[in-house]
Amino acid sequence: MTEPSTADTPLKKLVGDKTARALADKLDLHTAGDLVYHFPRRYDERGEHTDIRSLEVGEDVTVLGQVRQATVRPMRQRRGNLLEVTVGDGSGGVLTLTFFGNQAWRSRELTPGRWGLFAGKVTEFRGKRQLNGPEYVLLGDGPADGEVAAAGEIEEFAGALIPVYPAAAAVPTWTIARCVRVVLDTFTPPDDPLPATVRATRNLVGLGTALREIHRPSTKEELFRARRRLKWDEAFAVQLTLVQRKHRAADRPARARPGTDGGVLATFDGRLPYELTAGQRQVGDEIAADLATAHPMHRLLQGEVGSGKTVCALRAMLQVVDAGGQAALLAPTEVLAAQHHRGILGLLGPLGRPGELDGDPAGTGVALVTGSLGAAARRQALDEVASGRAGIVVGTHALLYEGVEFADLGLVVVDEQHRFGVEQRDALRAKAEQPPHVLVMTATPIPRTVAMTVYGDLEVSTLSQLPRGRSPIASHVVPASEKPAYLERAWRRLREEVAAGHQAYVVCPRIGEDSSSPEEAAAEVDESGRRPPLAVLDVAPLLADGPLHGLRIGVLHGRLPADEKDAVMRTFAAGDLDVLVATTVIEVGVDVPNATVMIVLDADRFGVSQLHQLRGRVGRGQAAGLCLLVTEMAEGSSARERLDAVASTTDGFKLAELDLEQRREGDVLGATQSGRRSHLRLLSLLRDADLIRDARAEAIALVEEDPELLRHPALAASVAALVDEERAEYLEKG
Repeated sequence: MTEPSTADTPLKKLVGDKTARALADKLDLHTAGDLVYHFPRRYDERGEHTDIRSLEVGEDVTVLGQVRQATVRPMRQRRGNLLEVTVGDGSGGVLTLTFFGNQAWRSRELTPGRWGLFAGKVTEFRGKRQLNGPEYVLLGDGPADGEVAAAGEIEEFAGALIPVYPAAAAVPTWTIARCVRVVLDTFTPPDDPLPATVRATRNLVGLGTALREIHRPSTKEELFRARRRLKWDEAFAVQLTLVQRKHRAADRPARARPGTDGGVLATFDGRLPYELTAGQRQVGDEIAADLATAHPMHRLLQGEVGSGKTVCALRAMLQVVDAGGQAALLAPTEVLAAQHHRGILGLLGPLGRPGELDGDPAGTGVALVTGSLGAAARRQALDEVASGRAGIVVGTHALLYEGVEFADLGLVVVDEQHRFGVEQRDALRAKAEQPPHVLVMTATPIPRTVAMTVYGDLEVSTLSQLPRGRSPIASHVVPASEKPAYLERAWRRLREEVAAGHQAYVVCPRIGEDSSSPEEAAAEVDESGRRPPLAVLDVAPLLADGPLHGLRIGVLHGRLPADEKDAVMRTFAAGDLDVLVATTVIEVGVDVPNATVMIVLDADRFGVSQLHQLRGRVGRGQAAGLCLLVTEMAEGSSARERLDAVASTTDGFKLAELDLEQRREGDVLGATQSGRRSHLRLLSLLRDADLIRDARAEAIALVEEDPELLRHPALAASVAALVDEERAEYLEKG
């Protein structure tokens, strides 16, 4: 009798050393539990298509298809025969399988009418999509010998629903399916950790049933019920973690920083040269109320580029200053920190220069602390911070170093939160005697379910209204390969804007020179069939000698020393440069109202949110903005559709949802920060909004009656497994 297996049973005991090593090395699967939770990516049915037409060149795919014909012909350039097999999928799409080197024997099994799963990398030859030397397994009747039989157990695919797993070249989907069958035959699922009342109320199947049906579904209905239960487990684990963190934070003491009459904030408001929008006033009231409580504020302020977040943050900082405390603004780059410092001084005017001749003695000092400060300037800044003369402190991660001491840190404002590591944010908060209030700002609009799932322990404020005076931004895709004349017109359009007294950005995805060796560049071309991304250091001289000859061109990228970066930005902001050729270092916070046009080269190499952020750098003054997205990607490709979507709308929330659809959603839980695979395997933050909302409601009810889940130990262990300690801290500190 076969010995039962549990989630902790090593795979080598069940599937053999060689297969277990492959699963561990290629897919990071080590135990029976790891494999059972390695869910199918999709399910195919014979007779239903997998849409060959949608395959992208360079993708590693597994396709369910039916053999149409097999042809053997001699190769032209060398001795031997070439076998070409045409496969269809029922959608009208056709894929060619090519086998080199005298493999004509395969035509005896790859006969017309046979269905099979075919796995390999998509390439293109003379306009036809093909797989070269694919792995495959044939389904149904007929002989299956040689490599085919060795690839997996064909009877696994006899059912109506065929699971297709996330796989690797050395471990195809049918090998994974065979291993799953072996494990499930002996697997004893853990006791169901979900409280029976929740299962009954939400009509959820048991855990054991769900784990079996997701791999070997008996019907589509049972598969739906299995997926729903396992999605619920993921959503519930995340929401329980967030609700617990929020519950604990509410118990921590913080120093209240209530507003005062007649302080710096009131003076600042009275001197503002424009009226705050209704949204800014509402957000201001929300933040002011939070700051006045004896519990630390944890609030996320999101808003479009140019929606006025900085003014809201400054007003919060001034309220803390009026209450006797200090506020720190943490920026992701020295360029942005220096710009925030200049911007805050500009907004405050005399209120930011209390010790100077033209300053207002009722104001507060504003200090800048960055890693590139000279020794004398650094000593002076640190003294102003430690003494409390600087009520507002702006800096980069240099604020985290030893030697930076605050007199009374009451508020931490984090700009562009996603650019900081969790530990950095936490280190700054640790510089206060009591937990400071925290305001996180982001210009990347966050879909509602992401805010609920990632920032569920933060209150969320949204600025959706742009201040009066912001100009519209027109965006267009420039198909450089199909219509070279359009690119020539783009450069002429840029020159027209400069001739009208405006300025422009040209953005490239890479710096250049030693960031990629010639060997790496060659390898990149071989691997993907595409040239390396365009680089700032290559493009700038080509533009200077070519279409932008005679214009004043500057270069900005991340490898420049901090003082050089700041000098370039100052020169551009002063109008002494016509064009700035840059990487995405300008993506966040750069504010030059005279810049009206941006040309993004290789725009398909950027994400949706990145492109939206980038184009927010133009149209910040009185003149309208223009953003041109240059690409060589063909019409109809997913990359081109993504660019068309960006060009079609300036609604950041719509684009944020599109961005989320195209990314691995699990990354939002910090998987990319930790370098480990995501634990959100099934849950879709977009498609499962109702389920996430319900899970949050159940989590709130459960934590209210049992804050530490002491009466639900199995559930607590399950949550710890799904949201491990590293991600729990990421959620807590975020």
